[in-house]
Amino acid sequence: MSWLDAVGWIGSALLVWSLLQSRILRLRAINLVGCVVLIGFNWALGVWPMVGLNTALAVINIYFLVKLLRTRHSDEVYSVVQVSTDDDYLAHVLTVHGADIARFNPGFQLPGSRAAFLVVRGDETVGVVLLHDGGNGVAVVDLDYVTPRYRDFTPGEFVYRQSHMFTDRGFHTVVVPARPALSGYFTRLGFTRVGDTYSLTLPPPS
Repeated sequence: MSWLDAVGWIGSALLVWSLLQSRILRLRAINLVGCVVLIGFNWALGVWPMVGLNTALAVINIYFLVKLLRTRHSDEVYSVVQVSTDDDYLAHVLTVHGADIARFNPGFQLPGSRAAFLVVRGDETVGVVLLHDGGNGVAVVDLDYVTPRYRDFTPGEFVYRQSHMFTDRGFHTVVVPARPALSGYFTRLGFTRVGDTYSLTLPPPS
């Protein structure tokens, strides 16, 4: 196999691999790299129709990547809807994603929660936050879950930026159990490690 053949196979493998991604941002990025590799491969061979095809696909990927990155942390993209902890749709979401939830939140149980919020993008549910009152103005988060498709966008951070959701209920601090799989996520949101938990002090209501 020549080095040029190897380049072609690598580009093709990247395209296939991109289609196996559940995260939309990662799918677009890997697909773009694959297209760029195949542009060079087909250019070297003089296969101009394939150069044109992969160029068009690369432009499409760039367009959607820019669009996705611009709205990645936008408050205008997401909304938070409070629902009852015994809501049928909430139960459905938790059941559908049960295995993934257990992967990041071992031992999670719903009954201890007293408030439930769905993070939505348009009409699509992209996250769930469940919490209960820990006393003395402390909200204890039982679950902060984002669906795989939107995990690169961390829409759960929208909940914490909208601190009035907590302060309106008399909370001044948010606490979550320290779980290794989620430590980086909460650190990026401004939480600090306190013993076996992560803690976030909320700004006073304006």
